[in-house]
Amino acid sequence: MSVDDEQVAGRRARLAALREQGADPFCIHRFDRTHTSAEVATAIQKIEAEAPDEVNWDEAAFATSVCGRLMAVRDQGKSIWADIHDAGGKVQLWAGPAQMGEEAFEEFKNLHIGDIIGVHGEAFRTRRGEPTVRIKECVLLSKSLRPLPEKFHGLQDVQLRYRRRYLDLIVNPEVREIFARRTAAVKAIRSHLDALDYQEVTTPMMQPLYGGANARPFITHHNTLDMDLYLRIAPELYLKRLVVGGMERVYEIGRVFRNEGVDASHNPEFTLLEAYQAYTDYQGMMELFEGLVCATAMAVNGSLTFEYRGQQIDLTPPWRRVGLLEAVREASGVDFAESVTDDDARAACRDLDLGDMQKDGWAGLLDKTFDRYVQPELIQPTFVVDYPVVVSPLAKRLPDRPSLAARFEPFIGGAEIGNAFSELNDPDDQRARFESQVRAGLEGDAEAHPLDEDYLMAMEYGLPPTGGMGMGVDRLVMLLTGCTNLREVILFPQMRPEEG
Repeated sequence: MSVDDEQVAGRRARLAALREQGADPFCIHRFDRTHTSAEVATAIQKIEAEAPDEVNWDEAAFATSVCGRLMAVRDQGKSIWADIHDAGGKVQLWAGPAQMGEEAFEEFKNLHIGDIIGVHGEAFRTRRGEPTVRIKECVLLSKSLRPLPEKFHGLQDVQLRYRRRYLDLIVNPEVREIFARRTAAVKAIRSHLDALDYQEVTTPMMQPLYGGANARPFITHHNTLDMDLYLRIAPELYLKRLVVGGMERVYEIGRVFRNEGVDASHNPEFTLLEAYQAYTDYQGMMELFEGLVCATAMAVNGSLTFEYRGQQIDLTPPWRRVGLLEAVREASGVDFAESVTDDDARAACRDLDLGDMQKDGWAGLLDKTFDRYVQPELIQPTFVVDYPVVVSPLAKRLPDRPSLAARFEPFIGGAEIGNAFSELNDPDDQRARFESQVRAGLEGDAEAHPLDEDYLMAMEYGLPPTGGMGMGVDRLVMLLTGCTNLREVILFPQMRPEEG
């Protein structure tokens, strides 16, 4: 029998003994807490601030009821010091037979690390300065039947941390802090958009036709309707239908699903913000994007500057703007504007470090060259603007350069965190681009955009000039919290099943 198995057996034996005594902890429905750990500390500070002299804690101790998970026990024989953790931190406990009674004190000694307990007692500060609760009564609220991993030894395996996030959250308070900051980020995004009179909406996650991005979808089946449906890759086309309907400022924060690889910056299920505003363009979306990111940074970090991968980043607007083709030409020496065909592009790129290029066309080579030579250098906030129409099937053309689209992607810390453009509102042009995407799909492009007749019909009723933007919420939180892997900011990332 392993050590863990022995400990589980011991804990189950203790549970059986409790049940024989009529004290089954799983039968307890509630515990009326009066203070969290943070509130205990605050109340103690308030008493000290109002006292003219040093506080006499024999007299000033106040009644409290606290609860949480038992995480440390220091048995000194005639007394026990312990720590319980709740969502906001920890509070120290002190137990002695004179306060609890001999029998209850012995029961307290039989608790295990990981047990969830409630305590009634008196709060005070020890001579060492620690906020502490002197226990009068302890209630076992839930028995932990498995031993917790040691913080620095049993849970270093990142795969285990992601698979058993509940353990990660229990033993690593800094992980809970990351997700508290993520919550602050989402609240800040909502608050900023709400203040600008955007209306939050929800659109279908299961769609009869996927669209709004170049990506492979997940497919499911609706039994009653006997039809295949797609988990959405983006909410874009539904949100623009709402703009057609007169909802001039809309946004959605929700999950999207893309059947793609998993790495440090990709997860097949992720959180996306999309926002659309009638009567503006991609320049207006740049202003919106700057404002959103700055508001989020202030909510998460309290500053527009932060460190990421050893680089000091400053989010102060206005952010740098650089044309895509110009940036690629300056970084690689290849001018894609002069390369008309796929063969021209391959010839121009022959001396670049791009790997096998035989299956890549003009657009693929442009993307590879940008990823290899430009993106890693985009540390400070930068809008890369004016993408070729051929890779921007939903964006409006630039009036003076019709081969380019009024589109931008923002980069921070070498990572792309969004996409935005002046929305294409010419239904005939949109149909032609959809048809081009269909041809690309027939030629083997698994991420080509399908033709959506219902969306084209909506456009024919009239889509006003509109600016639209999407932002990867997970990637923004990753940047602002200093994490280097997307799975650190997603509570339950997709993982392969455990073997065995």
